[in-house]
Amino acid sequence: METREFKAESKRLLDMMIHSIYTHKEIFLRELISNASDAIDKLYFKSLTDDKIGLGKDDFVIWLTADKDAKTLKIADNGIGMTEEELENNLGTIANSGSFKFKNENKLDEDSQIIGQFGVGFYSAFMVAKKVTVISKAYGSDKAYKWESEGVDGYTISETDKESTGTEIILEMLDDTDDENYSDFLDQYRLKSLVKKYSDYIRFPVKMEMTHSRPKEMTEEEKNANKTPEYEDYIEVETLNSMIPLWKKNKTELKDEDYKHFYTEKFYDYSEPLRYAHVKNEGMPEYNALLYIPSKAPFDYYSKEYEKGLQLYSNGVLIMDKCADLLPDYFSFVKGLVDSEDLSLNISREMLQHDRQLKNIAKSIEKTITSELKKMLKNDREKYEEFWKAFGLQIKYGIYCTYGMNKDKLQDLLMFTSSKEKKFVTLDEYVTGMREEQKFIYYATGDTVERIEQLPQTELVKDNGFEILYLTDNVDEFAVKTLMKYKDKEFKSVSADDLGLENSEKQEEIKAKEEENAGLLKELSDALGGKVSKVVLSQRLKSHPVCLTSEGEISLEMEKVLNSMPTDQKVKANRVLEINPEHEIFGKLKSMNESGDKEKLGKYAKLLYSQALLIEGMNIENPVEFSNLICELM
Repeated sequence: METREFKAESKRLLDMMIHSIYTHKEIFLRELISNASDAIDKLYFKSLTDDKIGLGKDDFVIWLTADKDAKTLKIADNGIGMTEEELENNLGTIANSGSFKFKNENKLDEDSQIIGQFGVGFYSAFMVAKKVTVISKAYGSDKAYKWESEGVDGYTISETDKESTGTEIILEMLDDTDDENYSDFLDQYRLKSLVKKYSDYIRFPVKMEMTHSRPKEMTEEEKNANKTPEYEDYIEVETLNSMIPLWKKNKTELKDEDYKHFYTEKFYDYSEPLRYAHVKNEGMPEYNALLYIPSKAPFDYYSKEYEKGLQLYSNGVLIMDKCADLLPDYFSFVKGLVDSEDLSLNISREMLQHDRQLKNIAKSIEKTITSELKKMLKNDREKYEEFWKAFGLQIKYGIYCTYGMNKDKLQDLLMFTSSKEKKFVTLDEYVTGMREEQKFIYYATGDTVERIEQLPQTELVKDNGFEILYLTDNVDEFAVKTLMKYKDKEFKSVSADDLGLENSEKQEEIKAKEEENAGLLKELSDALGGKVSKVVLSQRLKSHPVCLTSEGEISLEMEKVLNSMPTDQKVKANRVLEINPEHEIFGKLKSMNESGDKEKLGKYAKLLYSQALLIEGMNIENPVEFSNLICELM
């Protein structure tokens, strides 16, 4: 029996197959089961027009047999089998796909579900096996043949005995090493889990004899004596795969409980999803999908460790566990899967060619998610608010981090707490409820709703009866500034220098007082030594003596957020100290200035500035000085 050599190109490719093309060794089982499914599919196709075959769809099966003593794993099928020539062509020349040729010769459409088209998956067996034996008998042939190889050195083909049509692949597993336990692939529960993970929806049954234990029957005397039962092993044939994917069933066949059960089982979530969508897209691209919106964020969701992505299947075979390209970052919370026959896969089927089909599927999925969220907002407000509490932060980051590119897609999903009744409102609800004379969408920032409620800067807006959006997350103001406007209404911080509410008569009065007290305001500003750009009299304050506002694009809240980041670059808002001219503290400042007590005036300036910082939730620069000033001035 002569050893035949692989072609030089095939040798190089086989070496790559073993060492670099596949990232996970466990993939070998998926590939061999997919090949077995292809072989059965070919014979099943022939059986539709050839009565001599005598097999119906229910007669086809893929068998797994693990022998720990012999260190072998056998994958057998009763499919179409291979002739000596086909063994030579399909297994002797790497990347020559018999499935691809069969599909073209028979002019099969995509419904044929033949999976393997690249002809290299078989060689993944050499990642776990030191020797591979293939015994095959082709349909219609009287002879069977054996193909054997130990890798790149070559292979042999010889005549052998086999009663039935089909193929057996026997893997003699590699010895365990410090890094790899190849014997794990002979464990029945490991094999069962791999079939469930990668090949659960192969449409032919994958069966294996499973060994279980049960207590032996006991006599009445033994039971009465509380004797510890002895156990015996028994063998049971199990079908390891479910075969029919849920997503390929008609929606009319399925109940709400079916979708929820699938979710909790498939994605290991104890909580039911808030919403799901069963998508059957029959246009371009063609795909099936199940999409779920979880009710709670995973513990690592807002960390670097979290991996987004949907499971990706091709004809029911798992290709990628998390295909990140199918979800934009702002929808990274979505769980689910996509099954498509339109994707161009590379030779290992582990990675995708980044082609138009994938991008088109991703665009279609994004539209579906957006539509489902808007439906939930409109039809089930309570559930949407639950979703928003868990994942709203990600939507806001989606607006800010893309510099507003996606604002048209996402802005109608936004919610903020309103000053009216402290409930969530959407931007559309806010604008719809605006009074005719209201020019701006007003917002205020702070760590909590309670803190914002007490901000002095909110007084003027509230006195005018206008609603304020309370922004409590670090990203909120950045997102709002990225939006700039919503339905032609500009966003305006309650700390902005121009609120559009100032009474012209009042403004003239304030301006006159500022001119009258210009010396005092300068003394206060000088005493603060550049901490503020200026000290002014305020029109917005009613009951509070003092507050901080800012001029320019960077607000006090943005300064706080940016400076909390681990960067060397520190930013500073252009701070303005506003003093309430109607408050008794202003009279006190005036009398000190008139008496010439500049030292005491300076201390009051520092005290008021520190007080304004604390109101804003910012750190005071010198707590000891602040404490001493309080004691001294009291």
